[in-house]
Amino acid sequence: MTVSAQVSSEQTEFVSAVAGKLNGFLSGQQDLMAGVSADVAPLIGSISQLVTGGKRLRALMCYWGWRGAGGGVGDPDIVMAGCALELFQAAALIHDDIIDRSDTRRGGPSVHKRFSQLHEAQGWALDSGRFGDAAAILTGDLCLSFSEESFTGIGTRAASGTPARGIFNVMRAEVMAGQYLDILEEVAGPVRDRAGSVDRAKSIIRYKSAKYSTEHPLALGGALAGAPAELLRAYSEFSLPLGEAFQMRDDVLGVFGDPETTGKPAGDDLREGKRTVLVGFAINQAGTAEADYLDRTLGNPGLGAEEVEAIRRIIIESGALEATEALIAELSSQAFAALERLPLQEVPLMALSQLAEAAVSRAA
Repeated sequence: MTVSAQVSSEQTEFVSAVAGKLNGFLSGQQDLMAGVSADVAPLIGSISQLVTGGKRLRALMCYWGWRGAGGGVGDPDIVMAGCALELFQAAALIHDDIIDRSDTRRGGPSVHKRFSQLHEAQGWALDSGRFGDAAAILTGDLCLSFSEESFTGIGTRAASGTPARGIFNVMRAEVMAGQYLDILEEVAGPVRDRAGSVDRAKSIIRYKSAKYSTEHPLALGGALAGAPAELLRAYSEFSLPLGEAFQMRDDVLGVFGDPETTGKPAGDDLREGKRTVLVGFAINQAGTAEADYLDRTLGNPGLGAEEVEAIRRIIIESGALEATEALIAELSSQAFAALERLPLQEVPLMALSQLAEAAVSRAA
């Protein structure tokens, strides 16, 4: 079997195992909740629907971190770790969509929107939007609980005091801190020093997304397999710039991506008021009138097509898009250079190379 075929075979087997374990786990939780009340079934249903899709990037980074450190194929511990990461990702998405007032996720209604639609369909009393947000917050909290339960289920490799447990704990705390920095910048950014907007956006990217998308999952898999500290440091040198490039690509797609491909309305990130590196460059490099216009219009949920197009034009003409693409290229180069230095066998090395290439060159 060729190296490429081996990578494909292992990934298919692992992704299938994670999906099966998630289905079994959530089925058991559904039975448990049924003992509480049939009315709570939509909570588990919403989680199940969300974890069914996605790229499985975090789970796969974890798997190849495990394999690169000598972990075996088909080990149930790494499958359980993949489940824990997928559940954590789902919880983060649920809460993120509420915070961003985003009504779509992966081409369909977001969780809070689904609950709002349930309220309306049933003709219940009071405000459907408030019910949707409240129910989704509880669903996200439940999903976080399930993530912890899954990770604890690994056993001794994930026990208190182990390197893997430390990584898992830091990952969760940093995401919450990064999320707060994100919402803080949305409200404080217009009155803060514009010269610092790019650096603040970079910090948000690092802690809200990059670390938990690539760095921590890769290190987590390595730690579960007993990787030495030197290998974990080498993993980080590759995965952190990769995660930052991955998120910046996502931010570009959030403004310029094709809705048919991204699954989100055109310009949705602008309506949500995201203060990304792309926006930071635009505010820094545009003229005063254009920068003032960005500060006034970002975060307006009623932005129409003409306003979205005006913002896109400012981003392009200011050189912000070009600067962001150059930074993505620089970070990608750092990641791939670090990848070449990793002391890994051919199969995990090729797998990480393929994941990295897909992360920075994707269209969705």
